[in-house]
Amino acid sequence: MEKKLKIGVIGTGIQGICNALFLQKKGYQVTLFDKDEPGNLSASYGNAGHFSPYASIPLNRPDILTDIPAMLLSSSGPLALKWNYVPKMIPWFLKFLKNCSTKNMMHTAKYMHQILDIALPAYDELFEEIDLSGLVENKGIMYIWNDQNLKSRELEFNIRNEIGAEQQLLNQKEIHDLEPNIKKIYHAGVFYKKARHARNPKKILLKLFDLFLKKNGKFLKLNIKNIEFDGEKPILKSEAQTFIFDKIVIACGAFSKKLTDKLDEKIPLDTERGYHIHFKNCEHLISRPVVFQNRGFGMTPMEQGLRVVGTVEFGGLENPLSKGRIKNLVNNAKYMLDGLPDHEDEWLGFRPTLPDYLPVIGPSQNYKNVFYSFGHHHLGWTLAAISGKIISKMIANKNTNLNLEPYSSKRF
Repeated sequence: MEKKLKIGVIGTGIQGICNALFLQKKGYQVTLFDKDEPGNLSASYGNAGHFSPYASIPLNRPDILTDIPAMLLSSSGPLALKWNYVPKMIPWFLKFLKNCSTKNMMHTAKYMHQILDIALPAYDELFEEIDLSGLVENKGIMYIWNDQNLKSRELEFNIRNEIGAEQQLLNQKEIHDLEPNIKKIYHAGVFYKKARHARNPKKILLKLFDLFLKKNGKFLKLNIKNIEFDGEKPILKSEAQTFIFDKIVIACGAFSKKLTDKLDEKIPLDTERGYHIHFKNCEHLISRPVVFQNRGFGMTPMEQGLRVVGTVEFGGLENPLSKGRIKNLVNNAKYMLDGLPDHEDEWLGFRPTLPDYLPVIGPSQNYKNVFYSFGHHHLGWTLAAISGKIISKMIANKNTNLNLEPYSSKRF
């Protein structure tokens, strides 16, 4: 009897779709909801395309506190604020600062590593059912830096060693051999051999979405405004319609807070705004993603061209795109590569981020038939499949052999 549970999933970004696919594998009947078409200009479309199993070091680190003022003042730096949003951000920032102790940083690193370590095998379970030819490359990901902030780089390298993430330090010659077109602005780097990258994140998302439909999944393009309950069963309400489910999953990234607030959960979710631009026909200049850590931006060779991504801007969901941040990406790209043409496509997206840099994966603390899968900050793309797999096991009451407490919404 248990098998034919009806489950509603809100959000058709990579999180929502991966959740839906793993729920289908368990035999459930799944309906996806989103106010937009799947992957439409969302974070799942515009991200750096990294599958980053190594990326366990959070931003909440003791050394960041001394770096923040300089980052904010530098026009080429990775961090920016929309000043009109500062008052709204203050409670989040205070919680973030509280999490910048060595102990809290190590807690986050350990539990990010726990899921990152099994993130790619979870994707492989989904990928074997679709044709991905030419869409995922296994060439590793390279980070480079100059000799400022070397202490920060050492800290990251040592923590990754400690928790067992695979990495290889690179000297200048090795960087040049891997990526000869990059100007010699670098002092050293690190190579993550197991990392992969997407040549077109949106195409991959749509292939997974088509697989969901092929397996009798339903998609309704509706804006879910409210959640009510009939006994313990969640009811999803759009402007004009009402749907009743056995269980629901909220997986709408930075927009999840609009719904969790209505469930009276005080989850301190905010957004790190990220940008991208493309340089058409320049993807041949590098053969894998390269991240320049001092300036907090990266480049990924994609079907649409060379995608340059990055910056963290705190400014909420309503503020318009910031031309200064676009200029920052253009200047940074030209600092690293010669001969770039004018850029195309200016994009702004929202990374859903919690002050301790761990996602929320698991049941609501107030309603046992409501589950959450959001808050994956810079790693939503990497962690979608494993998050979906964990949620599907929780809903099916199956053991995961993982310690899931660190991801619970109860921690707030």
